[in-house]
Amino acid sequence: MSRGRRTPTSSSRSTSSFGMEVIDQWRTIPSERFSELPSTTPTPADSDPLTPIREQVAETIVLRATRDAETVDGTKVGVVTTLPYASGEEFLRTVAAALEHATLLRQQPYLFILALPTQGTSPLLICGSSEELSERAGILVKSKFLNRVQQYELRHGRWGALIRDLCSTSYDEAALWDAVRKAARQPMDPLRPPPGSRSISQILDDARARLQRITPKRAYDELQDPMVEWPVVLVDIRPEAQRREFGSIAGALIVERNVLEWRFDPRCAYRLPIANRYDLRVIIFCQESYTSSLAAASLHDLGLLNATDMIGGYAAWKEAGLPDEVEVSSTAPPTDGRISAPADT
Repeated sequence: MSRGRRTPTSSSRSTSSFGMEVIDQWRTIPSERFSELPSTTPTPADSDPLTPIREQVAETIVLRATRDAETVDGTKVGVVTTLPYASGEEFLRTVAAALEHATLLRQQPYLFILALPTQGTSPLLICGSSEELSERAGILVKSKFLNRVQQYELRHGRWGALIRDLCSTSYDEAALWDAVRKAARQPMDPLRPPPGSRSISQILDDARARLQRITPKRAYDELQDPMVEWPVVLVDIRPEAQRREFGSIAGALIVERNVLEWRFDPRCAYRLPIANRYDLRVIIFCQESYTSSLAAASLHDLGLLNATDMIGGYAAWKEAGLPDEVEVSSTAPPTDGRISAPADT
C-alpha cells in the first residue's frame, strides 16, 4: 500500500499520514455526525465491506506513528494527520481504536492527536492512555486555537473537536505538537529548570558562538571602506529612551529590537529597501552589546549570515573616541527614526 508523508516542520520530527491511493478505495463510505466522534463503538464488520481495508490501513498508520513517536516524561506522544475523504470522522475512530489495542502502546502511557485537515471545518480526536491525559491535551488545543474550535466534547476517554481551517498554516501543526508534549509533562518543582531549557547566559554564549563579533573601530573602518563588496549598514536597536539618555550615532539606521527581523528579512513585505539581499552586512549595536548579540544571531536564522554585532556597544564606541556621525559609503541613504522604526508589525 502506498502511504504519503507530510514534510516535517521545525516543531516535530515526524507527523504520520497516509496516501490518497488507499483513501480513494472508501470515498463512498457515508460520513457520520460529530456527536459520535469520540465513540468507542465499532462498526459491525458484516455491515460495511470496506471495514477490513480501513482497519488494515489504521493498523499501518499506528505502527508508523508509534515508531516515529516522541517520548516525553515516559509518555509516547505523536500527531497523526490523514488526507480528507467522505468518512473521515469514522476513520479517525478506527485509528483511535487501533492505537488503544497496539501492543507497543500497552507498555507505557501514550497521547496522540488524530486530525483530518479539510477546507472549512475539520475533525480532530485526541486519545490517550488515560482520560486525564486526553482532557489535558484538549484544553491546550482549545486554548491554542481559541475561536476556531467550533464544537468539542470529552467522551469515553477521548477528546473530540471540530476546528475551522485546521493545518491551513504551519502554526497549526506546531501547535498540535506543542499541546501533546506539554500535556504529557509530569508535575515538577516550579523552581527547577525543565529539561532542554537554557539560562540567559547560555543563550547569550550560544548566540555569540555563531558570530564573528567586531570592535567599534573595525565597524567604523568597514563603514568607511568603499572597496567592500557588499552593502554595510550600522544599526542602532536601542529604545528611544536610551538614545536620548546616552546619545546616538548620526548615519546609523534606527531599527528598534521589536521590529528588527521584519525590517531585514528579504522575504518580508515590511523589509527596508536595503534589505533585499542575503549578503547584506548588518552591524548591530545596543548600549553594552548584550541584546545586540541575540539580535544578530536572530538575523542569522533568517539567512543573513554576514550579520554581527559590535563588542561593547555604543558605550565602547564612545570610549574609543569614534565620531558621533558616520558617513556610510556602501549603504542606502541615511534613514531617520520616523522611517526606519515604524510601529510594531
